[in-house]
Amino acid sequence: MDTAAGTTTAGTAVGTTTAATGAGTTTAGTGAGATTAATGAGATTAATGAAATTAATAAGSPQHGEAGANGPADTPPGTTPAGTPAVLVSFEFGFLGGSLGERAGDRLEAAYTYAREHRLPVVSLIATGGSRMQEGMRALTQLQRVARQSALTGEAGLPQIAVLRDPTTGGGWAALGAGADIILALPDAQVGFAGSRVRPPDADPAAYTAESQVAAGSVDAVVHPDDLRDTLALWLALLTTPSTAPAPPPHALPPHLAPDEGRRPSRGAGLYPSATPPRGATSHHAPSAADEPLPPPPTAPLLPTTGWEAVQRARSPQRPRAEAYLDAYFSRRAPLRGDRAGGTDPGVLCGFGEHEGRTIAYAAQCGTPTRPAGYRTATRLIRLADRLGIPVLTLIDTPGAANDAEAERQGAGPAIAALFTTVATALTPLTTLLIGEGGSGGALALAAPDHTWATPDSYFSVIAPEPATAILKRPQEQTRTTADELRLRPQDLVELGVVRGIVEPATTRPDQTTRPDDTPT
Repeated sequence: MDTAAGTTTAGTAVGTTTAATGAGTTTAGTGAGATTAATGAGATTAATGAAATTAATAAGSPQHGEAGANGPADTPPGTTPAGTPAVLVSFEFGFLGGSLGERAGDRLEAAYTYAREHRLPVVSLIATGGSRMQEGMRALTQLQRVARQSALTGEAGLPQIAVLRDPTTGGGWAALGAGADIILALPDAQVGFAGSRVRPPDADPAAYTAESQVAAGSVDAVVHPDDLRDTLALWLALLTTPSTAPAPPPHALPPHLAPDEGRRPSRGAGLYPSATPPRGATSHHAPSAADEPLPPPPTAPLLPTTGWEAVQRARSPQRPRAEAYLDAYFSRRAPLRGDRAGGTDPGVLCGFGEHEGRTIAYAAQCGTPTRPAGYRTATRLIRLADRLGIPVLTLIDTPGAANDAEAERQGAGPAIAALFTTVATALTPLTTLLIGEGGSGGALALAAPDHTWATPDSYFSVIAPEPATAILKRPQEQTRTTADELRLRPQDLVELGVVRGIVEPATTRPDQTTRPDDTPT
């Protein structure tokens, strides 16, 4: 089997793909091969009659070529390829359509049990038509068995990754594929609960494709076979490195365009250090009463003078957005997509990335009203990170939750409530940086209690100034006054104890990926 190509060969089981922790694992037999769970050198088994095969292997190591006693042909004898050890499950569609029967259930249970005993992630390469009709209900009940094993493995804090090959249908998709933490698919793979011969005659075939499942939020990404090995290696590396230390907040990035030359701070502007100020304490220093106050040092953030200025700066198209912050913060990252309930929100970016050698999960708003699918995706991300022991960074930037009729029909309230609960109960450390607009509860849902920071180009408010003005039945021209009264500036938020401090500026521009040496404390 060649993992990179996503294909299998009958009689050659998955143990031949890589040499995980020793000289290699080999399996031989007819049909789909045998079940192995071995991390030592030269483990060999032989059996017949099962559609699922498993083995301990490592992603990211050389995989091409025919395997022999020393592992893959392009792996020098006696060497151990770099990678992350994992239990690998592979389906052989050429054997009874990769159907799930009792023997396959035995092998899957053994694989999951081995994964828990040896603290290994599980990677499933799925190609199945579903349960084996010839075995009747005894085959169908294997789905419950697989679901239980998957749940126990998840509760043990071990990640599960599924790769959907062509086809992935029926119970194999519903119980094994869709239950994975991260779901990848090969291009044009047939993916759906209903197989091609049992769908309504007028069903759109495009709905049963990997690409359609990505659009529906059920699959994280379609991966070309040539990229599969590297993609799996990245995911396994990121998901198997827990940490108990909180994510440091990113530095404030400069605007995309240089600010107007000669701009000087107005009376009352203040400077905040990035160090944690005591709650309720004033950590800025008001300028003197001179008509023209002196400008701040070049490295200090220039804070807004009025509430309306804070709003305008947060809404400025020149202000760097979430994508720029993620690019500057992470050396590499893997995106997680979809809420697993039929929706996606391009205005919320979620995934896992590497920051200074550590894995950190992220959920970032992109400046648009957040849809219910966005909140559910963030909830999914934080729950997974919490289970795996990975710290989380959230970036807040939204005028508020989407409030149109469709958002209500999609369950905006329950989606936001679930995210509030997930943030409140998470055991892994959460860090939040307010990078733009903080519009009411739609923004607060992503905020880490007692560990939220702000940039100079941000504001946080119980409600935006415009609707607040309307609620107070004030004329529109009093919007600026209302903004001041809301105390929404970054320095106001520090004084109110809503945020811990204002982060220092970065030493690079948003289009540069080099990270500054120092991080806010």
